[in-house]
Amino acid sequence: MKLHIIAVGHKMPDWVEAGFREYVKRMPREATIELTELKPGQRAGSSVERAMETERDRILAALPAGCRKVILDERGAAWTTMKLAERLRGWQQDGRDVAFVIGGADGLHADVKKQADDLLQLSALTLPHGMVRVLLAEQLYRAVAINQGHPYHRE
Repeated sequence: MKLHIIAVGHKMPDWVEAGFREYVKRMPREATIELTELKPGQRAGSSVERAMETERDRILAALPAGCRKVILDERGAAWTTMKLAERLRGWQQDGRDVAFVIGGADGLHADVKKQADDLLQLSALTLPHGMVRVLLAEQLYRAVAINQGHPYHRE
Protein backbone atom coordinates (compact mmCIF):
# COMPACT_ATOMS: atom_id res chain seq x y z
CA MET A 1 0.00 0.00 0.00
CA LYS A 2 1.21 3.46 -0.82
CA LEU A 3 0.26 6.45 1.32
CA HIS A 4 0.03 9.57 -0.81
CA ILE A 5 0.16 13.04 0.67
CA ILE A 6 -1.29 15.57 -1.75
CA ALA A 7 -0.39 19.01 -0.41
CA VAL A 8 -1.07 22.48 -1.72
CA GLY A 9 2.10 24.49 -1.22
CA HIS A 10 5.69 24.20 -2.28
CA LYS A 11 9.09 25.64 -1.38
CA MET A 12 8.85 24.56 2.25
CA PRO A 13 11.50 25.60 4.77
CA ASP A 14 14.44 23.25 5.27
CA TRP A 15 13.17 22.11 8.69
CA VAL A 16 9.92 20.92 7.09
CA GLU A 17 11.79 19.03 4.38
CA ALA A 18 14.16 17.43 6.92
CA GLY A 19 11.41 16.45 9.34
CA PHE A 20 9.22 15.01 6.61
CA ARG A 21 12.11 13.04 5.07
CA GLU A 22 13.02 11.58 8.46
CA TYR A 23 9.65 9.87 8.86
CA VAL A 24 9.39 8.88 5.20
CA LYS A 25 12.69 7.00 5.40
CA ARG A 26 11.52 5.12 8.51
CA MET A 27 8.46 3.70 6.76
CA PRO A 28 8.51 0.01 5.79
CA ARG A 29 8.24 -1.07 2.17
CA GLU A 30 4.64 -2.18 2.65
CA ALA A 31 3.52 1.34 3.61
CA THR A 32 5.56 3.95 1.76
CA ILE A 33 4.76 7.65 1.74
CA GLU A 34 4.81 9.66 -1.48
CA LEU A 35 4.43 13.45 -1.44
CA THR A 36 2.88 15.42 -4.28
CA GLU A 37 3.30 19.17 -3.87
CA LEU A 38 0.86 21.36 -5.76
CA LYS A 39 1.39 24.98 -6.61
CA PRO A 40 -1.14 27.19 -4.80
CA GLY A 41 -3.74 29.03 -6.83
CA GLN A 42 -2.84 32.64 -7.56
CA ARG A 43 -4.45 35.02 -5.10
CA ALA A 44 -2.93 38.31 -6.23
CA GLY A 45 -5.32 40.01 -8.61
CA SER A 46 -7.94 37.26 -8.49
CA SER A 47 -10.55 36.08 -6.04
CA VAL A 48 -10.02 33.56 -3.27
CA GLU A 49 -12.79 31.47 -4.82
CA ARG A 50 -10.94 31.34 -8.16
CA ALA A 51 -7.71 30.33 -6.40
CA MET A 52 -9.57 27.57 -4.55
CA GLU A 53 -11.09 26.35 -7.82
CA THR A 54 -7.61 26.16 -9.34
CA GLU A 55 -6.38 24.21 -6.32
CA ARG A 56 -9.43 21.94 -6.51
CA ASP A 57 -8.62 21.07 -10.11
CA ARG A 58 -4.97 20.36 -9.28
CA ILE A 59 -5.89 18.20 -6.28
CA LEU A 60 -8.47 16.15 -8.15
CA ALA A 61 -6.02 15.60 -11.02
CA ALA A 62 -3.30 14.47 -8.58
CA LEU A 63 -5.41 11.87 -6.77
CA PRO A 64 -4.47 8.32 -7.78
CA ALA A 65 -7.31 6.40 -9.43
CA GLY A 66 -9.30 4.26 -7.04
CA CYS A 67 -7.57 5.49 -3.89
CA ARG A 68 -9.19 6.04 -0.51
CA LYS A 69 -9.35 9.80 0.11
CA VAL A 70 -8.68 11.17 3.59
CA ILE A 71 -9.22 14.92 3.56
CA LEU A 72 -7.61 16.94 6.34
CA ASP A 73 -10.13 19.46 7.58
CA GLU A 74 -10.57 21.41 10.80
CA ARG A 75 -14.15 20.09 11.04
CA GLY A 76 -13.14 16.47 10.51
CA ALA A 77 -13.15 13.63 13.01
CA ALA A 78 -10.49 13.86 15.72
CA TRP A 79 -8.93 10.39 15.67
CA THR A 80 -6.52 9.17 18.30
CA THR A 81 -3.23 7.65 17.21
CA MET A 82 -4.64 4.22 18.11
CA LYS A 83 -7.67 4.89 15.87
CA LEU A 84 -5.34 5.84 13.01
CA ALA A 85 -3.40 2.59 13.55
CA GLU A 86 -6.67 0.64 13.47
CA ARG A 87 -7.74 2.39 10.27
CA LEU A 88 -4.35 1.77 8.71
CA ARG A 89 -4.69 -1.98 9.40
CA GLY A 90 -8.06 -1.97 7.67
CA TRP A 91 -6.74 -0.01 4.71
CA GLN A 92 -3.87 -2.45 4.28
CA GLN A 93 -6.36 -5.31 4.12
CA ASP A 94 -8.46 -3.34 1.65
CA GLY A 95 -5.46 -3.13 -0.66
CA ARG A 96 -6.15 0.34 -2.06
CA ASP A 97 -3.72 3.21 -1.86
CA VAL A 98 -4.67 6.02 0.51
CA ALA A 99 -4.37 9.72 -0.32
CA PHE A 100 -4.25 12.35 2.43
CA VAL A 101 -5.12 15.83 1.15
CA ILE A 102 -3.78 19.02 2.74
CA GLY A 103 -5.40 22.17 1.39
CA GLY A 104 -4.08 25.63 0.76
CA ALA A 105 -4.10 28.81 2.83
CA ASP A 106 -7.86 29.27 2.49
CA GLY A 107 -8.75 25.62 3.00
CA LEU A 108 -10.26 23.19 0.53
CA HIS A 109 -12.95 23.69 -2.06
CA ALA A 110 -16.25 22.00 -1.17
CA ASP A 111 -15.92 19.74 -4.25
CA VAL A 112 -12.77 18.19 -2.78
CA LYS A 113 -14.45 17.59 0.58
CA LYS A 114 -17.36 15.88 -1.19
CA GLN A 115 -14.89 13.32 -2.57
CA ALA A 116 -13.73 12.33 0.92
CA ASP A 117 -13.98 8.82 2.28
CA ASP A 118 -12.93 10.34 5.62
CA LEU A 119 -12.57 13.86 6.96
CA LEU A 120 -9.74 13.99 9.51
CA GLN A 121 -8.81 16.76 11.93
CA LEU A 122 -5.17 16.57 13.03
CA SER A 123 -5.62 19.25 15.68
CA ALA A 124 -8.12 21.78 16.92
CA LEU A 125 -5.28 24.28 16.62
CA THR A 126 -4.51 26.09 13.38
CA LEU A 127 -1.20 24.70 12.14
CA PRO A 128 1.17 25.87 9.40
CA HIS A 129 0.85 23.67 6.34
CA GLY A 130 4.47 22.57 6.47
CA MET A 131 4.07 21.45 10.06
CA VAL A 132 0.98 19.47 9.06
CA ARG A 133 3.12 17.50 6.60
CA VAL A 134 5.64 16.62 9.29
CA LEU A 135 2.96 15.82 11.86
CA LEU A 136 1.03 13.63 9.42
CA ALA A 137 4.16 11.73 8.35
CA GLU A 138 5.09 11.16 12.00
CA GLN A 139 1.62 9.90 12.86
CA LEU A 140 1.61 7.54 9.89
CA TYR A 141 4.97 6.18 10.99
CA ARG A 142 3.70 5.86 14.58
CA ALA A 143 0.57 3.99 13.40
CA VAL A 144 2.71 1.56 11.40
CA ALA A 145 5.02 1.09 14.41
CA ILE A 146 2.01 0.31 16.63
CA ASN A 147 0.73 -2.24 14.13
CA GLN A 148 4.15 -3.89 13.94
CA GLY A 149 4.56 -4.00 17.73
CA HIS A 150 7.55 -1.65 17.57
CA PRO A 151 8.29 0.17 20.87
CA TYR A 152 8.30 3.67 19.26
CA HIS A 153 4.79 4.35 20.66
CA ARG A 154 4.19 4.19 24.39
CA GLU A 155 0.81 4.24 26.08
